[in-house]
Amino acid sequence: MIVRMLDSMPGGRLRNGTVGIGMERTLLITLTGKDRPGVTSRLFGTLAGFPVEVSDVEQVVIRGRLILGVLVTHTSEVDPLWDAVKKVADDLEMEVELSSPGGSKKTRRKRSQLHVTVLGSPLTPAAMAGVAGRIASHGANIDRIERLASYPVTAIELLVSGADPASLRAALAAEAAERQVDVAVQRAGLHRKAKRLIVMDVDSTLIQGEVIELLAEHAGQLDKVAEITEAAMRGELDFAGSLRERVALLAGLDASAIDAVRDRIELASGARTLVRTLKRLDYRFAIVSGGFTQVTDALAADLGIDYTAANTLEIVDGRLTGRVVGPIIDRAGKADALRRFAAQAGVPISQTVAVGDGANDLDMLQAAGLGVAYNAKPVVRRAAHTAVNVPYLDTILFLLGISRDEIEAADAADAENAS
Repeated sequence: MIVRMLDSMPGGRLRNGTVGIGMERTLLITLTGKDRPGVTSRLFGTLAGFPVEVSDVEQVVIRGRLILGVLVTHTSEVDPLWDAVKKVADDLEMEVELSSPGGSKKTRRKRSQLHVTVLGSPLTPAAMAGVAGRIASHGANIDRIERLASYPVTAIELLVSGADPASLRAALAAEAAERQVDVAVQRAGLHRKAKRLIVMDVDSTLIQGEVIELLAEHAGQLDKVAEITEAAMRGELDFAGSLRERVALLAGLDASAIDAVRDRIELASGARTLVRTLKRLDYRFAIVSGGFTQVTDALAADLGIDYTAANTLEIVDGRLTGRVVGPIIDRAGKADALRRFAAQAGVPISQTVAVGDGANDLDMLQAAGLGVAYNAKPVVRRAAHTAVNVPYLDTILFLLGISRDEIEAADAADAENAS
C-alpha cells in the first residue's frame, strides 16, 4: 500500500497533524487501485464514524483500475480520520492520498461549465494534448474526463469550467482542423439533456448519395446534374433555381425509375442506430429535404420518422414533366420546416438539433439549438455549431452525451424482451 498525506492544509493545519476544533475545512480523500465490489461502501462506512459531511464524490474506472475521490468538510482532528482511511486502503491493497484544497463549501462558488466532446479515428495523444493545451491557454480547468465510445470512433468528453464558450469554441475549432479530429463545445446543464427534436437533411446525410443524381443516371444526364448539385451544395448557386434546372433535365423520364432508385438507396452508416436510440429517449425525429417526397415518404415509414418536408416531382401519364409541384423546400424552407416541426412537437427551438451537409442547410443549422455539419462543405462547417467528419451518423449521439455502452445496453434489453 502507498499512502501520502500532502502538506497542503492551509489555515488550520497544526504541527501535530490536527486542525483547530470548530474550524471548518475540506479534505480530499483519493483511493486508487484495482476495482472490486465494496470499495465505495467500505470507505463511506468508515467515514460514517466521524463528524464529516460529504461535499462531492467522483469515481472512474479505467481498464479495471479504480480512482475514487471523496471531498468532505470537517471540524475535528485529522489524525484519527487519516488512520481509519489508511486502514481501509491497507485492507483493500490500494493507494490512498489525503489533501486539503482549502476553502469551505459555504464560500466556494461553482464556475460555469462546458461539455467539450472530442471525436477521433484514431484519437492520438497529440490531438488530446492540443485540445488540453487550448483549454489551459484560455484559463479554464478540466474537471472531469469520460470516455463515451471506443468505436466506430473514439469519443472523449471533458467537463471544462472557467472558459468563455465562444472563444474556446473558436480556438478548439482551429485545433480540431489541425489535428484532424472533431470537437464540439456545448454549455453544461439540464438544457443539454432536453433536446427533444432532431431535424435531419436526407441526401448525403441520412442516406448515401443524392437521389436526383440517381434519377439523372436513368435519364442519361448524370454529369450535368452532378455538376449543378455540387455547385449548389457549395453555395455558389441559388438552390431553388438549381433544383428547377436539374429537374428540367429529367423531363420525359419514366416514373418507374423512381421505384428503381428507391430500391437502390442505402442509409448512412449508423442511421438506424441514431434513429432507434433517440426514439427510445422520446425524441421527435424529422427529415427535411431538397429531394423528393416520392423517396422521403418511404424513408419515414421505414424508420418511424415523425415529420417530413420535401419537394414533389410532377408526374403526368406515367412520366416526369421536368417540374416540381408546390413551393420548393430551399434554404429558407428548411429553417421554416424546423420551426414548424418544433411547434408541432411542442419543443422550444433551443431544444432542437439540426444535421446537414450543404449550403441549403445553413439557415436550419444556425436556427437550431445545436447545428451539426455532417461531412459538410467548408462553408457549412465554418457556420455550424459543430462538425462531424467521420462517416458514422450515430456519432451524433456522443455529442448529446449518450455513450456507446448505453446504446448497446438498450439494444440488448430490447432483444431480450423480444425473445
